[in-house]
Amino acid sequence: MPQLNAGLSPATASARAAPLGKAPRDPRIDVFRGLALVMIFINHVPGNPYEYLTIRNLGFADAAEAFFLMSGIAAGLAYTPRFIERDRVTYGLWRAVAPLWKRAWSLYVVQIVLSAVALGIFATAFQIITEAEFLTKINMRQVFQNPTQALIGIPLLTHQFGYVNILPAYSVLLICAPAAIMLGLRWPWLLFALSLTLWLLTGVFRLNLPNYPNPGGWFFNPFAWQAIFVFGLLVGLSQRQGYRFFPASRALFWLSVAVLLGILAWKYVPGLGKFLNLQMHHLREAGVPFNLTSHDKTYLSAPRFVHILALGYFLSQLPSVTRFAAHRVASPFQLIGRHGLLIFASGTVLALICQTAMLAQPKAVWMVWVLPALGTAALFAIALLAETSRRVLSAPTTPLERQPVISGSGFEKTSIVEARP
Repeated sequence: MPQLNAGLSPATASARAAPLGKAPRDPRIDVFRGLALVMIFINHVPGNPYEYLTIRNLGFADAAEAFFLMSGIAAGLAYTPRFIERDRVTYGLWRAVAPLWKRAWSLYVVQIVLSAVALGIFATAFQIITEAEFLTKINMRQVFQNPTQALIGIPLLTHQFGYVNILPAYSVLLICAPAAIMLGLRWPWLLFALSLTLWLLTGVFRLNLPNYPNPGGWFFNPFAWQAIFVFGLLVGLSQRQGYRFFPASRALFWLSVAVLLGILAWKYVPGLGKFLNLQMHHLREAGVPFNLTSHDKTYLSAPRFVHILALGYFLSQLPSVTRFAAHRVASPFQLIGRHGLLIFASGTVLALICQTAMLAQPKAVWMVWVLPALGTAALFAIALLAETSRRVLSAPTTPLERQPVISGSGFEKTSIVEARP
């Protein structure tokens, strides 16, 4: 990312950044967020050949980790200025906190709507096909077999359906984001250390938010996944102040390359993955924390965490990536990334429809090729429609004035006519 006041301390950079207005959008954030959203949609339609083109084939992390990282960076860039001391003293703390909590509420509302739509999709499929498996897919069994408790859990976010479970964790992180931003502005390395400590303790003590009525905890565990979000947040808030939290370093660049190559070897070199996984098992038996010695997604295991950090750092240091993000070839993904919540919600609905169609017609091989492609095209069309609507609604309007018009009945009424210059 382009840097301002590079090399300044956080406190000095914060003071200088206080009068800054709205920062220009970095196209890379929208492009990579758009790519992550498309990959999430494709991965949410299991069994299609396009899955081989997604990030999870490059290592252990998948598009969800990329989405959380991009969301943290975007949050740091968007919300940091209002928390800077000069702005906070002038306008008050609530002006800074309110947009984050309003966004968290929007995510909650979308989560409830998506849950209802998911129930409707699978219930409709059952009505048409009359196959009982539609009532037990993606953790829906409790709703149809134990509706009283399940319908308590859905609004409490303790009962979440498969493929409809990212937004609750993100909403919790946005609620906590004001405290993280304020700490990060003053003591960024303390925030870094606390985040890593919480991630580690989460694996040691298996911390999680509760499920109800099911046992266990959230699939996207906020105590663990906060680490990716906070790392992205530190990148965004430092960028907004004009310095780099993670410095541009040749040594770090080649370290990230070595990590990425090592992970590819772990995943694809015959016998190596089995050997390394066995060593991790031995370490776990010796008492090394669970999230350091597994590939678990819920607790954001170290292999997944390190993979997404190395990949993010590697891509951020390549000038060719910056040029690509600004090129018209990347504009569809940039457009999708600008409307993240709408596209995620739309992609979730489309993915569930594709799932039910493929379950209903398992012998229709053409579906695994056609439905994901059509769904991806639909996501771009939705983003294009949203962007067009935004531009139309934000365009300056011609001033209007009211002029009297005499009706045939003799009573005066008014009508809107265009004011001429």
